[in-house]
Amino acid sequence: MLRLNHHEHKSYTLSENPYKPELARIISVDPMVEDNYLFRFRFEDAQLNQRFQYRPGQFMELSVIGVGESPISISSTPSRPGVIEMCIRRAGRVTNALYRLKPNDLIGLRGPFGNGFPMKKMNGNSLLIVAGGLGMVPLRSALLYALDNRQDYQRIILMYGTRYPDYLLFRSELEALALRSDVECRLIVEKSALSKDTPEWHGRTGLVTDLFDDLQDLDVQKSYALVVGPPIFYRFVLSKCLDLGFSKDRILMSLERRMECGIGKCGHCEIGNKKVCTDGPVFTYWDVMNLPEMI
Repeated sequence: MLRLNHHEHKSYTLSENPYKPELARIISVDPMVEDNYLFRFRFEDAQLNQRFQYRPGQFMELSVIGVGESPISISSTPSRPGVIEMCIRRAGRVTNALYRLKPNDLIGLRGPFGNGFPMKKMNGNSLLIVAGGLGMVPLRSALLYALDNRQDYQRIILMYGTRYPDYLLFRSELEALALRSDVECRLIVEKSALSKDTPEWHGRTGLVTDLFDDLQDLDVQKSYALVVGPPIFYRFVLSKCLDLGFSKDRILMSLERRMECGIGKCGHCEIGNKKVCTDGPVFTYWDVMNLPEMI
């Protein structure tokens, strides 16, 4: 059985003091979809920038100087060092202040925190990556890592669904992946148009669970399912994974929306005997099946 243990890997690569943020500079800001921008950061300390390490699925505490801080998932992959990417939704005081900043402005970063996806433990297996809405943000890191280390995995299957085509994150990037022969990239939207001004959608319409009907010859005994999406998404996607025959320890999910201080001290992430910041944010279905409030 796969065991996810944050404490096996616990390290603070930025500073011996986990409370201390390091200065990072905004390199670029690219609008993705409404109120979701892709920020690229680079640490001011050149040596730190080169030695900084993290795992797909981990998160950082981002601080806007004089305003506060917020936990944010890392969207980039550690296999492409030098720049940290975060797709950030404008949803509160800190992120609103961040959106007012421009390239070359400074912010603070501390971390990385959490356990992340066990990418090396999954070597030799197929990966079924299932994202709903903003769930593509943390899963992009795992997807890019797997593609950069393509020889370590068997099939790589991405199934990503949103409500409208306008809401697809990293759309051009994913459409390019759909042309590759070494990855199975399947995109779906519930409705083909947000308004009459929406560009025509030529892809599939329906729910992300509909894509499970197209899975052919997937050996679930040698596969892992990585699942991230909104609460209602988990209810149906996890059921589909179980119907396919995935064992509960081979279904991984990130509960990144419940992150808070990063080090489990504030108590806001506690659910039952789990702390999302330190025991997660990645859990197996086995971990949370008796804690329904987790999802």
